[in-house]
Amino acid sequence: MATTRTAHTVWEGNLLEGRGTVTLDSSGSGEYAVSWPSRAEEPDGRTSPEELIAAAHSSCFSMALSNGLSKAGTPPTRLTTRAEVTFQPGTGITGIHLTVSGEVPGTDEEAFTAAAEDAKVNCPVSQALTGTTITLTASLG
Repeated sequence: MATTRTAHTVWEGNLLEGRGTVTLDSSGSGEYAVSWPSRAEEPDGRTSPEELIAAAHSSCFSMALSNGLSKAGTPPTRLTTRAEVTFQPGTGITGIHLTVSGEVPGTDEEAFTAAAEDAKVNCPVSQALTGTTITLTASLG
């Protein structure tokens, strides 16, 4: 069964001086202020599309990796994933780097890295971002 999730943004003003609010409608879990300076300069308490993509990518990748490890008979105790989305004004998103550290009883570094590489390629958010270079650093411990 397919699912659809929704969010909306209300933007006021021009690009450089305007501000908006992103609302997560499906979950009802929050509203987040967004602005051009938070995207191209310092966050200053506001989010950006790139930060929201990083959140989506780190969580999707973690779920995919957990599933892959579990299917291999080595379910993780804990995975900590960081996604860094790089934005260049005038160019756009220029890359995403995933860093994952795992506590996975019964596996070794080689098997963990292979599972992480598979998750990087196959998680749905990675699939949606195929036009972007995605790199990975994976380690146990």
